[in-house]
Amino acid sequence: MHLDISISDQQLYVIENGIIQMSYPVSTAKNGPGELMGSECTPIGKHKVRAKIGSGLPLNAVFKARRPTGEIYSPELARQFPERDWILTRILWLGGLEPGKNRYGQVDTAWRYIYIHGSPDEFMDGIPRSHGCIRMLNADIAALFDLIRPGIEVTISA
Repeated sequence: MHLDISISDQQLYVIENGIIQMSYPVSTAKNGPGELMGSECTPIGKHKVRAKIGSGLPLNAVFKARRPTGEIYSPELARQFPERDWILTRILWLGGLEPGKNRYGQVDTAWRYIYIHGSPDEFMDGIPRSHGCIRMLNADIAALFDLIRPGIEVTISA
């Protein structure tokens, strides 16, 4: 099993034996594809899930620096913190597998803290809006989280 993410389709595909088993809508970077540190772009190429974070937490649990804050996202919380980049429910932390392209130095996906993570569901409208991460609906990231294991390959294409 592996994951394919299409930036052009704004979809994540779960592939097994060459067959799409599931697909989920995603939102990738508003700045498009790219690997450079600070670019706020979604990195392309081959990656792996280096860590799964958030097992057992409720839907809409809020994370900051990969740690649950104890908050649960709500419209009221969003109004209280309008500038927050919401990371919710679960985190699949990606690590690049291609030295010089998305691993090491100024292009390292893990050092850029690129995740597949939950987002406020109202932001999931098919439009690329993230700061580089791959955003998903909260129920979808919870389901995907339970389906995959650390180390699974993730290919991101433009």
